[in-house]
Amino acid sequence: MTKRNYNILSIAGTDPSGGAGIQADLKTFSALGVYGTAVITAIVAQNTQGVQFISPVSSRCLTEQLDSVLSDVHIDSVKIGMLHRANIIHVIAEKLIEFPIPWVVLDPVMMAKNGNTLLDKDAIFLIKEMLLPLVSILTPNLPEAAILLGCNIAKNEIQMCQQGRQLLDLGCQAVVMKGGHLPGSLSPDWLITAHKERCFSTPRVNTPHTHGTGCTLSAALAAKRPYFEDWSQTLKFSKEWLYRALSHSGNLSVGKGIGPIHHFHEWW
Repeated sequence: MTKRNYNILSIAGTDPSGGAGIQADLKTFSALGVYGTAVITAIVAQNTQGVQFISPVSSRCLTEQLDSVLSDVHIDSVKIGMLHRANIIHVIAEKLIEFPIPWVVLDPVMMAKNGNTLLDKDAIFLIKEMLLPLVSILTPNLPEAAILLGCNIAKNEIQMCQQGRQLLDLGCQAVVMKGGHLPGSLSPDWLITAHKERCFSTPRVNTPHTHGTGCTLSAALAAKRPYFEDWSQTLKFSKEWLYRALSHSGNLSVGKGIGPIHHFHEWW
């Protein structure tokens, strides 16, 4: 029997330095053996030292991009990253209803590594009201989860799980609470669903080169979900693959700031 090839869509902003956003997603898709398609929400001038400029696309431009891809290509899963503005959320929500996709991964990108804001405040309400009910799995880090819930940042794994359950109540089917901001030798991520809660931990990698980590994990979840029975298996595979990409990040020499992870660590 011929092996099925899967088509995965990334809806996100750009990163001309290649470590995050659309560029990181497409690298992840290629590294994990799926066909990547992409729709751009914003042209972003950024590098390893931060974000210098953001130019969001118009509603018309975003609509035309989505229509072009979704009317022609069968999409097996989608990763949604940088949204930036309310009009972009409106368009994406409408298109997800018009063109249903089996698995929708939302990485609620709100801030860059150096603290630059990537999401307008008035867009947070729309994410909760319009997008989360359409989302298969939400992948916030601890500051992003706190912003979505309007509460303090979780300081331990008990609080992580509590906040994960609160996010689940907003309408998504599953939540991955990413614990990379917690102290300690391990990096714990908690998968929260209506039926179970499970922790997936890997050793914390001692590297400054973490640019694009969140983008890459969510892209890996979208890429591998069609291969596995559930999100537990998908997250286990994706987190272990990301650990190896982080472990090999020092083999790259990109930029003067927070360098990218090594998406093609298994190849070169």
